[in-house]
Amino acid sequence: MTDLLNKISDQIINPIILLLFVFALIYFIWGVTQYVIKADSDEQREQGKQHMIWGIVGMFIMFAVYGIIGIIKNTIGA
Repeated sequence: MTDLLNKISDQIINPIILLLFVFALIYFIWGVTQYVIKADSDEQREQGKQHMIWGIVGMFIMFAVYGIIGIIKNTIGA
């Protein structure tokens, strides 16, 4: 059972978490570029801020999920 959980975690869940983290990082970087390049437009700057905030939230969630999975694996003994 623990071997199966390790394989599922390593082969499926971890790559998905990594991919979602990369998407959140790209979203954050997109927000930074919007904020800097469109500095003269208040609407575009606000949109850039929102992208940065949600990118940070997304990265935080991915780190938290990775930690929760680690706790579950250690609890089960995987």
